[in-house]
Amino acid sequence: MTASAHSADAGAQRVRSLAVPHLETVSTALFLTATVLVAALAYYFLGYDQGAVSVFGEDAHVHEFIHDARHFLGFPCH
Repeated sequence: MTASAHSADAGAQRVRSLAVPHLETVSTALFLTATVLVAALAYYFLGYDQGAVSVFGEDAHVHEFIHDARHFLGFPCH
């Protein structure tokens, strides 16, 4: 075997691999992202949506629907 043939065999045995994240890590990241999004929406509707500055315009249906929950959680709305 010559030196060039030996180095070609060594190069052929070298396998390139890609770093693939574990499925648990990906699913945990997606779960945490969804949790933060839902929590941010809940905070907006419970703590900030007053009807006048609503994402739905001048409609106060969301405010009235969660009115008692706002008071129970300590958010002022009057």
